[in-house]
Amino acid sequence: MKKIEYIPKFTVSGKAMRLIMEIAAALERYKIVMEGPDGVRLRKLNHIRTIRGTTAIEGNTLTEEQITAVLAGKRVAATRREIDEVKGAHRAYAKIESFNAYSVKDLLKAHALMTKGLVERPGEFRKCAVGVMNGAGEVVHLAPRFELVPGLMDDLFAWLADSDEPVLIKSCVFHWCFEDIHPFPDGNGRTGRLWQTVLLGSWNPLFYGAPIENIVWAHQSEYYAAIRAVEEHDMDIAPFIEFMLDKILRTLKAKGEAYEAGEESRVKSRDKSRDKVLCLLRKQPDLTQAELANALGLTVKAIEKIVRQLRDANLIKREGGKKFGRWIVA
Repeated sequence: MKKIEYIPKFTVSGKAMRLIMEIAAALERYKIVMEGPDGVRLRKLNHIRTIRGTTAIEGNTLTEEQITAVLAGKRVAATRREIDEVKGAHRAYAKIESFNAYSVKDLLKAHALMTKGLVERPGEFRKCAVGVMNGAGEVVHLAPRFELVPGLMDDLFAWLADSDEPVLIKSCVFHWCFEDIHPFPDGNGRTGRLWQTVLLGSWNPLFYGAPIENIVWAHQSEYYAAIRAVEEHDMDIAPFIEFMLDKILRTLKAKGEAYEAGEESRVKSRDKSRDKVLCLLRKQPDLTQAELANALGLTVKAIEKIVRQLRDANLIKREGGKKFGRWIVA
């Protein structure tokens, strides 16, 4: 069969360039946080949040507390599949620094770790036709024929190795192309998000522990909309690049500003967490509760309690809906 070249089509917009510059600045502040006295605890928490985010996007209902219990060998009330998805994500992310970002062989290893016990042949490209369906059961994307998958993946990795684009751009392009090819019968979303982090980490190791997947989960509907938007832009991947760069920035920026909020609130207070939440919301009024939890190293339940207390005290109020609204700080 004749080899088909898979060459991604994308433009790098002015918005994307601005986001790249902001990410570079945010990385410096993020580095200070992660190298600080709380760094070890945050890395462990980020690992749990990454697992929760990437599995939750696929419908897994386990909470951070339940995931922590599963990894500790404790029993939780959940389906076998949900538990296996969590264990698989843990195995793959625990090995993330060992993967060669430009190796198809290592991608297959990662998929094998991610989907052990979930698919018949983990770590092997699909031998069947697959499509992506919406909530109504309608096929919204029909992936390329399975016979073409090995060649398409070789082409994609060849492009990765040869391209002079910044890794921040290449990782976003790869993520979209990977989901477009859908090379596996299952686990494509989780593996694609993992591999974007592998690529980013190969450029700057700080990304290995950044819970980008958790922020993507907090903006799940926008994530799928950005994937679909490419078709509406003549197959130009620019909309997805902008979306992912924005979420990478939000991940890093929230951690950096949470650190600064902590410095600002080092005064006698009955509840420093409340002070930090207020400081963060003044700087980023569009933060979701999941993003607040991620930034401050707290559980979503803890953030929900703090938010209720602040609303009851008339210190904050919500303007607009949960996804696209903003906080008004008194």
